[in-house]
Amino acid sequence: MTEKDIRMVTMAAPYGPVLVTGASGYLAGWVVKYLLDAGVTVHACVRDLGDEAKVAHLLQMEKDAPGSLRLFRADLLEPGSHEAAMQGCRIVMHTASPFLLPSRIKDPRRDVLEPALKGTRDVLETACGVPSVERVVLTSSTVAIIDTVTVTGKLCTEADWNEVTTLETTAYPYSKVLAEREAWKIADAQQRWKLVVINPAFIVGPGTAPQQTSATFDQFRALSDGTFAKNMPVRDVGVVDVRDVAEAHLRGAYVEDANGRNIVFAEVLSMSDMAAILKEAFGDDPRWHFPPDTPWNPDVPHWRADNSKSRRELGMTYRPVQPAIIDTFRQFAGL
Repeated sequence: MTEKDIRMVTMAAPYGPVLVTGASGYLAGWVVKYLLDAGVTVHACVRDLGDEAKVAHLLQMEKDAPGSLRLFRADLLEPGSHEAAMQGCRIVMHTASPFLLPSRIKDPRRDVLEPALKGTRDVLETACGVPSVERVVLTSSTVAIIDTVTVTGKLCTEADWNEVTTLETTAYPYSKVLAEREAWKIADAQQRWKLVVINPAFIVGPGTAPQQTSATFDQFRALSDGTFAKNMPVRDVGVVDVRDVAEAHLRGAYVEDANGRNIVFAEVLSMSDMAAILKEAFGDDPRWHFPPDTPWNPDVPHWRADNSKSRRELGMTYRPVQPAIIDTFRQFAGL
């Protein structure tokens, strides 16, 4: 964020602390950092307060910033576990939700759907009972808008929903659709707080913790260990820097007229495009087995979405994603 952006948040800091769910996560780490840098008190929810690997980087952020940090234990599957952390908060940032590649999902309902849906329901229903809450910013995804498997080439907007996904075929997108629909149902049933939804595309960029568990890093593993050498996905997708997504969340919280859903991405790239970026930067290292260039199949429509609302109403400007792709790989590879 720029100094001007941080000043925008700093001016709002006296309005009270901000709750961030899933605070040890990939995206949430940057949300917490930007809030602390702006002098905000952050109520950070994590599953295990005793897991030093999950909280050490958050504690270090507090030391380096004017804001203050309070850690709270909370679990998406435990009703009411976010209530203590939410007390006194004007803004709730609900970022927590499982993001797993299909290969890592053993039970789609247990591993993905239930934490996403039950967690969203609990956080937003808790907000209904905490008088200080005025705005909830929810992390959804463009997969709640666009089905990435059966892309039609249509230019999608915030008015669209992914109507194709199912629990059995695409569990992660299905969880995002159901969780976001549940959020709107709860928000529309009350009038005290506003819901703003951020719908990012594929997120890249360095994490704030030394080790990150996001599926983003699993994709980079597959790009470099030979997994995609014979089975490269022939499709493209919106790509966005994790720092831009975090900034979009802060703008969703502090821009007065922010509203509704907001598609957030910078560029559209295929996995082959990303592999080419990595090969140019790291291809002379024998440790990596990047896939060969994959020609575009003309029968596969391109991923298309309109991010003009995020530019116009949130004031977003987007970083180029090539440096973020390189930085993601550097972190994943320990370079």
